[in-house]
Amino acid sequence: MSDSPKTLLLVDGSSYLYRAYHALPDLRNGEGLPTGAIYGMINMLRKLRNDYPAEYSACVFDAKGKTFRDALYPAYKEHRPSMPEDLARQIEPIHEAVRALGWPIVVVDGVEADDVIGSLACQATAEGIRTVVSTGDKDLAQLVNDSVTLVNTMSGEVLDPPGVVAKFGVPPERIVDYLSLIGDAVDNVPGVPKVGPKTAVKWLTEYGTLDGIMANADKIKGVVGENLRNTLDWLPRARELVTVKIDCDLSGPIPDFHALRDMGEDKEKLVAFFSRYGFKTWLRELTGERLPDARTQAAAAAASRGPQASLFDGPAATDEPVAETPPAEIRYETVVTESALEEWARRIERAELTCIDTETTSIDPMQAQLVGISLSVEPGIACYIPVAHQGPDVAGMEGRGQLPRDFVLARLRAWLEDPDRHKVGQHLKYDVHVFANHGIALRGIRHDTMLQSYVLASHRNHGMDSLAERLLNLKTLTYEEVCGKGVNQLCFDQIDLARATEYAAEDADVTLRLHRKMYPQLEAAEGLRYVYERIEMPVSVVLQKIERNGVLIDAPRLAAQSAELGQRMMELEQRAYEAAGQPFNLGSPKQIGEILFGRMQLPVVKKTSSGAPSTDEEVLQKLAEDYPLPRLLLDYRALSKLKSTYTDKLPRMVNPATGRVHTSYGQATAVTGRLASTEPNLQNIPVRTEEGRRIREAFIASPGHAIVSADYSQIELRIMAHISGDENLLGAFARGDDIHRATAAEIFGVAADAVSSEQRRYAKVINFGLIYGMSAFGLASNLGIERDAAKHYIDRYFMRYPGVARYMEETRQTAREQGYVETVFGRRLWLPDINGGNGPRRQAAERAAINAPMQGTAADLIKLSMIAVQDWIERESLGTRQIMQVHDELVLEVPTAELELVRTRLPELMCGVAALRVPLVAETGVGANWEEAH
Repeated sequence: MSDSPKTLLLVDGSSYLYRAYHALPDLRNGEGLPTGAIYGMINMLRKLRNDYPAEYSACVFDAKGKTFRDALYPAYKEHRPSMPEDLARQIEPIHEAVRALGWPIVVVDGVEADDVIGSLACQATAEGIRTVVSTGDKDLAQLVNDSVTLVNTMSGEVLDPPGVVAKFGVPPERIVDYLSLIGDAVDNVPGVPKVGPKTAVKWLTEYGTLDGIMANADKIKGVVGENLRNTLDWLPRARELVTVKIDCDLSGPIPDFHALRDMGEDKEKLVAFFSRYGFKTWLRELTGERLPDARTQAAAAAASRGPQASLFDGPAATDEPVAETPPAEIRYETVVTESALEEWARRIERAELTCIDTETTSIDPMQAQLVGISLSVEPGIACYIPVAHQGPDVAGMEGRGQLPRDFVLARLRAWLEDPDRHKVGQHLKYDVHVFANHGIALRGIRHDTMLQSYVLASHRNHGMDSLAERLLNLKTLTYEEVCGKGVNQLCFDQIDLARATEYAAEDADVTLRLHRKMYPQLEAAEGLRYVYERIEMPVSVVLQKIERNGVLIDAPRLAAQSAELGQRMMELEQRAYEAAGQPFNLGSPKQIGEILFGRMQLPVVKKTSSGAPSTDEEVLQKLAEDYPLPRLLLDYRALSKLKSTYTDKLPRMVNPATGRVHTSYGQATAVTGRLASTEPNLQNIPVRTEEGRRIREAFIASPGHAIVSADYSQIELRIMAHISGDENLLGAFARGDDIHRATAAEIFGVAADAVSSEQRRYAKVINFGLIYGMSAFGLASNLGIERDAAKHYIDRYFMRYPGVARYMEETRQTAREQGYVETVFGRRLWLPDINGGNGPRRQAAERAAINAPMQGTAADLIKLSMIAVQDWIERESLGTRQIMQVHDELVLEVPTAELELVRTRLPELMCGVAALRVPLVAETGVGANWEEAH
């Protein structure tokens, strides 16, 4: 008989209602009834039961009516909006589904769900029963102890006592004090004005408890100290409001724990329920019956609702134009006097959140100089502070029509650099650079609307003008309307102040309104919130530092390579003339077409939109299999691209002030979460060709330093093993096998030590090809074998790795039903074509559905690694700098004295950012340049 304690599994049903509702698109069944929240609740409960087997379980919901907190504080939860009608319609079905799944439902009149959970957990602990609480509510962290654990199914977060400290900075027994200080905006419980998490943790670390802080309030200086002293009478009540009760009388609805025993699923009720609400996959699991195609069902459901956003086109709230109630007043002010500046300075110092935007002289973040600053603290009210305009309405040679830039920055510096003064903006990474160009470290960045949009719907346009039109139904003033287009476009510092204010202040105002529109959606969907707050926002700060660090370039070496490439291009040009029988312009598609398809009569592979024979790379690759001239043209193009893009261009891109090249990382570009790199594009330097590798030799370390490169080994295959749960794949990685050799042994039916190099090569192509949805035709083409042989290999693969086959089929089905797939961390990857478009687009969407969770999870992992590495560098005050991120690789410039430390700690940090079902492996290299280190 086992001595291990029994488990009570409690679900914060009220929290999950809203999270499920906001997390999913506007799903409906064939009758047009809303089903998104129902689907989310069922999915969460089924997964939770599988992950956390328990002898006792309950789903706890809030009861209607008031509680003791309403009597204690009449404004409690006053600002909460009423429940959306579509969610209210799903409450009764959700309760029906929860009961059919075998979960007891607990609702206690006059007692909030949190207090029921707290009281049950306390009783369980007293009886020696372990409690697991599934919730996304930070308030319940106060319940955590050695017997009580919180889990978050959307983010995968598990909070035990050390986990609470790691997340909040204080232990569970101090969470009540922590919440009392910062307040709870959701429940309308005020804290100490201007006191955020960092200040609360700092005070609790110094004074121990809330009572200790209150006793020493007179010792705390500055505005926050004054705010604390003004709040002393309120804090005891705040503490009472945020304290979860653990002594509620539950004897009426729950006589004892035996009432909370798992009752098991009622299959008959679930079959009827799944049929009624259109959950076809779950119904098929229960009945084994063949059902109508999911795409047909989705189309019928969409048609029954009439014209609106596609069911699978991303979250309804981010895709449909919404008739937003405009602010009662629009007031944009041009700040040109000291008194006006002082008034706005005081306004932003008092504000909980301020939107900030800059107008500059350049789109190059390292070169841009500040022209003006716009601010907004409430919808409709904003200002523009010009500091470097040169237009005709700026009076006098000394610029008496505006305040001097140095004067404005000196007045605002303390606020700009204060980490506790929270800011929001659109693509603030750029603005951080701009202020850095003037010696100011912009801190306190809490939100970024570009990143909010990216996390909510990565496949959409994240520009402010587009977001305003889509989400606010608002047509904004565009830059081209203000400054003109093309060669006649003016720099912003030439625009008259009235027009500049109209444009710049609107940017700040609209950005603040967009934040208020989007952020509640992220708060309500824990997985998305995790990606936004724990990945995208912190990695934005790291990326700005990497961009600022730049990379040193060996310009003489590049010049020599450029000369060599030019010589080889001339040789290829002469050989191409000889093959064609005449000279021609190798850079002219028209002349190439005339030579290949006119003079030489080569077969036409495909045509352009105008009907002319195509000469693109795909065509030349096909023709190169049988003819020499297309191969010469491909080689010439490859060298020409390297020369023009890198060996010629890189030396011209060196920043004269730093002596380094500074790329820009696009954070909201790739739908999978991967970063993009521009000016220069470091992602596209070829690594498989000798010429590409030689270009990497020109990325060098400064004297006394070395380049260290670290990347994850076979990361997407490891993620596939984790997601699919295939036992053979998991076992191979757990044993540290050569995964391609192990796959070859499985497919070819031989011992691992008998696998030939050719068999291993085949297995490698299959391993990576199937991740990208490669078909038998594609595999046959890639390996140069018959299609039947390729199909045989694929069939053998799936026979040996059935978990992978199951993952692929389930993922396709899930993608069809909900319109998106997710990474391990909760990033949503939307697939608009999965149930629409033509055949090829649909097939591409299905391939993307299989691959996107792996690419997206790999992107999440490398971002988490960048955050962890930067935190470590700053915590240890190291001279090491991150200088590049390329695909799954981090590149650092390391002082010689820190080399051994970095080589040891870097893989540990990268492998410690997540616990997958297979070990993560990071490999490092060291050299004087990037190629040597790679």
